[in-house]
Amino acid sequence: MIPLPGTRQNPGCPEKTIGTLSTPSPDPAAKAAQSFGEAHLTSKRPPSRIRVCLFTDTLGDVNGVSRFIRTIAEKSLAHPQLGLDLLVLTSTRFQCPDAPNVRNHRPRFSRPMPGYSTLDIVWPDSAAMIRDAERFAPDVVHVSTPGPVGRVGRAFARRHGLPLIGTYHTDFPAYIDHLFDDAALTWICRAAMRSFYAPFAKVLTRSADYAAALERIGVGRDRIVRLIPGIDTDTFHIRHRDPSGTIWRGIPNVRPTSIKALSVGRVSVEKNLPALATLWPIVARQAQQRGIDTQLIIIGDGPYRARMEHALAQAAPPGSFLFAGFRFGQELSTIYASSDLFLFPSTTDTLGQVVMEAQCSGLPVIVTDQGGPKEVVDDGRTGYVLPDPSRADGRSRWIDAIMRLLTNNDLRQSMGSAGHALIAPMSIIKSVAQFREVHSIRGLGASPGTPGM
Repeated sequence: MIPLPGTRQNPGCPEKTIGTLSTPSPDPAAKAAQSFGEAHLTSKRPPSRIRVCLFTDTLGDVNGVSRFIRTIAEKSLAHPQLGLDLLVLTSTRFQCPDAPNVRNHRPRFSRPMPGYSTLDIVWPDSAAMIRDAERFAPDVVHVSTPGPVGRVGRAFARRHGLPLIGTYHTDFPAYIDHLFDDAALTWICRAAMRSFYAPFAKVLTRSADYAAALERIGVGRDRIVRLIPGIDTDTFHIRHRDPSGTIWRGIPNVRPTSIKALSVGRVSVEKNLPALATLWPIVARQAQQRGIDTQLIIIGDGPYRARMEHALAQAAPPGSFLFAGFRFGQELSTIYASSDLFLFPSTTDTLGQVVMEAQCSGLPVIVTDQGGPKEVVDDGRTGYVLPDPSRADGRSRWIDAIMRLLTNNDLRQSMGSAGHALIAPMSIIKSVAQFREVHSIRGLGASPGTPGM
C-alpha cells in the first residue's frame, strides 16, 4: 500500500489517508479497495451510492462490536454493488484492519481501563479526525459508541448539519447495574445515555430486547430500527469441522476424544462467567461419575480470567477445563466447528454474535432468557433458552441441559444441524444492505442534525 504524501505511519496500527493506492490484484476486495481509494478523493460519486462516516471507540480490541464493524467495512469494499461507501474512524493503540476505508488516529493519550487491561481509555486527536471526515464529505454520520471518539462524530454531525445515526451495541446501564449493583450509578448512566442519544435521527439495535432498553433511556419507537441479525456465514460453517482432531494439537491439554463444551468471548464478570465457573465443576463431576470425558474450553481473555481459573482449579476435576486465549481466522472457525456444544450465560448481550457463529458451525447452544441471544435460538430445537444460571433454579436447569447434551450424541447432532439450518441464511450481506438502506434519504426519514446537540 502506498500512502499519499504527508501521511504519518503508525507501525502498530497504520494511519492511512483515504486516498490510498493499492497495487493491481485479481482479488475482488482488493479491486474494490483500489476503487475506493481513487474515487473518494473528491465528493463526486453516482447518486445511488451513500457515503457514511462511522466513528467508533472500539475496533482494535476483540469483541462483538468491533468484529461487526470490521465485517461491514470489509463487505462494503468487497461488494460495491451494495452502494455503500463507508469510512471508519477510530483512535486506539491496538492493531486495526489494514484497509483503505479504515483510519486509525494515534490517541493523544491512552491508558488501559482500570480492571480491563484489554480496553483503552483514550483522548483522540479530534481535529485530525474531523479533517479526515471533512475530506471524505459524508452524506450521513454514524456513531457506533458513546465514548470519546463517538462524541467527536456527534460534534462533527452538528457542525456540518448532517443526519446522525447510531447503533446501541451495549446496554451500559444494565452493565453498571450488574457490575456494581448501585441504583445511583445506574441512574446516572441511564441519564448520560439519554442525553447522548437525544439528537440521533435513528438508533439501530441488533435485537428486540435492546429496543426495549433504548425506550428505557428515552429513545422513541419511531427512532428505533432493528438490524437484521447476520454473521459471516462462510467463515463460520460446519464445513470447517476437523474430524481428524488435528486442530486441538495447537492447544495444550486438549484431549482429542473429549466432548468439548465451548465458551467464546471476553472473560469478564458482566458476561456472567462467575455462574459458569460455579456450575461447570458440578457438571464435570457428574460426567466423570458416568464415565464421560468432557472439557470446558474457554476462548478469549479478560479481567475475570485469573479469578475464573482459580475458581475452577479449586472446584473442578483436573483436566476438565482450559483457557486457550484469543484465537482468530481459520483456527477459530475450525475450533467452533470441531467442538460439541456452546455455553453462553450472559444476561446483558445485545445479540450474542458468538451464539450465531456457534449455531452456524453446527453446535447446540445454551443461553439465558435475558438479553438478545435468546432471539436467535429456537428453544428445544437448536438449543436451550434457560433462566439465569447465577440463580439456584437457573443453575440446576443449566446443569440438567448440559448433562442431557453430554450423554446424548444424537441430540447434539440433531440440534447442531437445526442450528446450522437456522443461521446459515442469515448472511451479514443482508445486514449490510439494510444498514445502507437505513442511511439513505428514504430510510432516514428525518431532518439533518441541528445545533444544540
